[in-house]
Amino acid sequence: MTNPTAAILIIGNEILSGRTQDVNVQFIAQRLAELGIKLEEVRVVPDIPGRIIGAVNELRAAYTCLFTTGGIGPTHDDITSECIAAAFGVPWVLHEETAEVMRAAWGERVNAARLRMATMPQGAVPIKNEASIAPGFTIGNVHVMAGVPRIMQAMFKALEPELPRGERIEMRAVYGIGVLEGSIADGLGAIQDRFPQVDLGSYPFKRDNKWGVALVGKGTDVAAIEAAIAEASALIAAQGVVPVPGEPG
Repeated sequence: MTNPTAAILIIGNEILSGRTQDVNVQFIAQRLAELGIKLEEVRVVPDIPGRIIGAVNELRAAYTCLFTTGGIGPTHDDITSECIAAAFGVPWVLHEETAEVMRAAWGERVNAARLRMATMPQGAVPIKNEASIAPGFTIGNVHVMAGVPRIMQAMFKALEPELPRGERIEMRAVYGIGVLEGSIADGLGAIQDRFPQVDLGSYPFKRDNKWGVALVGKGTDVAAIEAAIAEASALIAAQGVVPVPGEPG
């Protein structure tokens, strides 16, 4: 089975300025791994129409699914929705059913700004939002979600049943405190060569003023992952360090 692929496009000047720290990628990546969808690219673009449109068209052509976060609120700089419409070459129109839901829930508070959140590319299908009311939407293989983490998570959970499936992407890890990457680099490269179906990574860390390294294997072949991590554990042990299963806490 060939696993579906995905990219995440993060839209917003606030991410690029450093004002807001993105926490959505980790959530989406973990959920995609459980579904067997391989996340292959994450990109951040500013609130500039040409940049958004170009990135959307490039990424939706390259991957099975594209997930966007940010830029679907009620203010002037929330331009993701109309940019998606432009990318698909369709009108940006009010989704009447969504507008009616908003009017029923918000009454007189519904104004032109809030109705922007009910305006979508023609043909888009709303993504239900249990955290608030204004939905995300799907058009083609592009899934457009909010940037606020709790709202994005609600949208993703509503969207999840509609997403493609592949073989679950598993992960195993081992670490050793007192091991330096340079001392195991050759051995780790040899393990990777023996297990090309495993994505084997090395990640240094520091704990209690001591350096260590975590070795992580990811993929769909569990037997190969576990065999590779067993060899990685032996590599750590050969440095005179006790290997500890799992990620360093």
